[in-house]
Amino acid sequence: MKVGFVGLGRMGQGMAGRLISAGHDLLVSDPTPGQTDTLVENGAVAVDSPAAAASDRDVVITMLPSDVVLNAVLSGDKGLIHGMSKDCIHMAMGTHGIPAINRANDAHEKAGQTFIACPVLGRPDLAAEGLLNLVPGGPLEAVDTVRPLLDVMGRRNIEIGNHPQASTAVKIANNFVLGCAIETMGEAFSLVEKFGVEPEQFLDVLLKGLFGAPAYEVYGKMITSKSWETSGATAVIGLKDADLALEAAATADIPLPSTHIWRNYLAKAIERGEGNLDWAVMAREQARASGLEE
Repeated sequence: MKVGFVGLGRMGQGMAGRLISAGHDLLVSDPTPGQTDTLVENGAVAVDSPAAAASDRDVVITMLPSDVVLNAVLSGDKGLIHGMSKDCIHMAMGTHGIPAINRANDAHEKAGQTFIACPVLGRPDLAAEGLLNLVPGGPLEAVDTVRPLLDVMGRRNIEIGNHPQASTAVKIANNFVLGCAIETMGEAFSLVEKFGVEPEQFLDVLLKGLFGAPAYEVYGKMITSKSWETSGATAVIGLKDADLALEAAATADIPLPSTHIWRNYLAKAIERGEGNLDWAVMAREQARASGLEE
């Protein structure tokens, strides 16, 4: 399949690499110097704009860091809307807000083009191994068309309706629950430590009882070992996820009070210059608030 790929952060690098390994014809575009080098060495062709990445493609994938960048990539003479044919499908796989996804969908519909939102669930280290969970939402025929790509990039496709905003809501809600889980673990570890219990001992209790799931194991070990180095989403990305959750809640006219707690801890970590650490660093702020760490 002829594929364009726009936006090559750590997650995008792994996903694009999977497509090359599977034999797909890949055009890649990223404004950051050096981002396309490894992929070009492995067979991709680098181009200088989103429009060029969409030229003569069956599908163009975007893995972009924000709604602002998504809007910029869509617009103008060098944007996707201009470069895509009516037979090309745009699949947005970054984490975006519901209003931004709806604006993108409306722009593509106005141009007679097809749009899918397919956010990913998982960390960058899983992307290179094809172990992501993918959540496609969009026209069913278009989802069927991109299925060979999904099968290469992920281990499981969780199809959520025929509108892009549905899969976007699932991604935002998933990150909301995960953020609350990290914050709750941070509170619990601080509590038991105050009473002389080693956090690692309590983590073992959780993993053999309430929380026998990979996410709890990964983040629980990160918190108890105080290993805040970036291995997944950073505190800056986590703050974006909190803001997207609050934006979605405002759109739906519902409260999400738990979001404010971990958002505030992430904001404090960023103020301390820890924005590039893993977003599990919110638990470090809880420890600081508990007098367990300076």
